[in-house]
Amino acid sequence: MPLLVNGERIDLARPTGDIIRVYPHLEEKAKLLRSQPAQIVEPKGLLYVQQREFAVTTPKDGSVSILGSDDATTCHIVVLRHTGSGATCLTHCDGSDTEAEVFLIMSAVKSFSDTTGYGRLEVHLVGGFNDDRQLSQKLTNQLLRAFDLQPDDVHLVTFCVTELNDREEKDIHFPIIYGIAVNVKTAEIFPATFPEKGPDEDLRSAHVLTGATLTNIYDAKMEQLHIGPYFWTPFPHVDFWLEQDDQQILQNLSTSPLAEPPHFVSHIRSTLTFLKEHPFPSHSLFPDRKPRIYKKNEEGLWEQVCSDKI
Repeated sequence: MPLLVNGERIDLARPTGDIIRVYPHLEEKAKLLRSQPAQIVEPKGLLYVQQREFAVTTPKDGSVSILGSDDATTCHIVVLRHTGSGATCLTHCDGSDTEAEVFLIMSAVKSFSDTTGYGRLEVHLVGGFNDDRQLSQKLTNQLLRAFDLQPDDVHLVTFCVTELNDREEKDIHFPIIYGIAVNVKTAEIFPATFPEKGPDEDLRSAHVLTGATLTNIYDAKMEQLHIGPYFWTPFPHVDFWLEQDDQQILQNLSTSPLAEPPHFVSHIRSTLTFLKEHPFPSHSLFPDRKPRIYKKNEEGLWEQVCSDKI
């Protein structure tokens, strides 16, 4: 069944601007979301999701109460939730394989939910802006189409993407919201920033930079974060990229150089350095072919556990 707003199937032949005119409450909700200042989310109880990752859990989770992601420029952050079970998934999409990614997150949420019983599937889309290359618009359209192709009814509840998430300053466009979080217990969604993006931030970023597909990083039943095992070949021209100045990295390794957050270049440099140090992760990072596993400790922070203890 299709993607619905107010119980009606969205006409995807219309441009997205028309969707907003037909359903003005979506624009009102986007305005409300944009007007909120970004909350700083501390690591306790947080599961941070990087680009091309997703995580799903339920309100019963004793370790994770917040799912979040940020640093989205042309990317979109998607929250899919089943109102009956409370099962909630957050993912950070960049348009690499949108249809397959939507299928994965739908399957993940449905595995925790009785979709024939009480409740419904609701989707929240946030991110992107009016970028020069129209990558945001393309991704918005891909996501709408992908959800419309699903066999289950999916209700579009939040639509704060592309032109609805755009601000202009001296003829340069920027996203208004770069990151969001969802409270798994209350279903509240709010703009957010995250001082701590770990664990294994560089490893996870290296996985993306070397062409990862969308990866599920969390086992909600065990309340464990699973990173890897990831494998890649030596990153081409890594020394060349590390020798470039900030402007060259920004221009060549970003989809939207003028709109990136201030730490973009330092983040890319750190990831490239990690790739240089680990050209063959099968030797240096995952010799036993097992994931790095983390659990929340008593302080609510991630702590690595030995795989032989599991």
